[in-house]
Amino acid sequence: QTVRWHIELQPWASPTPSLNYEASRFLKYISTSQISCEHMNLNSLQGYSETTKKPWSICLDERFSLIHRIRSKQCRLYSLGLGNDDNQFELSMANSGCEVHRFDPSIKSAHIQEGRHLWYHRLSIDWRDPNPAIAAHKLHSNTKKLGTVLNEFGHQKIDVLKADVESAEWKILENLILEDVVEQIGQLVFEVHIHWPGFEVSGNDSTVVRYWYSLLRELELKDFRLFHTYKDLSKPQMFLKKEAFNASSCYTLSWVNTRWK
Repeated sequence: QTVRWHIELQPWASPTPSLNYEASRFLKYISTSQISCEHMNLNSLQGYSETTKKPWSICLDERFSLIHRIRSKQCRLYSLGLGNDDNQFELSMANSGCEVHRFDPSIKSAHIQEGRHLWYHRLSIDWRDPNPAIAAHKLHSNTKKLGTVLNEFGHQKIDVLKADVESAEWKILENLILEDVVEQIGQLVFEVHIHWPGFEVSGNDSTVVRYWYSLLRELELKDFRLFHTYKDLSKPQMFLKKEAFNASSCYTLSWVNTRWK
């Protein structure tokens, strides 16, 4: 299997690169569902309260595996966060019998188990593993790629990957695609931030938006379909540091892997 170093960039949205064209294509893309999902919340499952601050939407339709995995108590959720105290979604999934792993570098102990189904890990999921030969990287030994963590935990599959990683999501998503880790995931629920390019994403504005768009198109090529978009109006309405395009700086996007029946 050949190692991929770069994602395939989609053609420009217009004959000459233009931020207006790139932005309108990208925003239309993230706002358009590609597949319908009838059942998107955990109300039907026990132990769920209506106090979630954000709609972390998962698809519980019968045609996809998640609802069956929840019923048979075989589901697994990985949650990537950065010191965010809103863990209502994780608790409700754990209450439903799912094995929940929350990765957050700000917790006090290396591994904490809370209740039967919920684990907290003092680990930050990144798009690269630390290089042991570089002294500065030794400080980040609790930073790992998702593929590395899956191997270390002995997990083959994740039913739901939830990520709220404050602009690291673009490079993490790229790593999951390049290393084919995304194929081990049933549903993705990602908060994406578009008020600036994101960590280690370079280029001018139109190049950045083309890269974002190309990443999401790669997900589509891997048989992921967008079924829900939440535009967060409580966040600044910014697009690459401009008040433009009627965009929010933050969207929560949910995809289902249609190969997982």
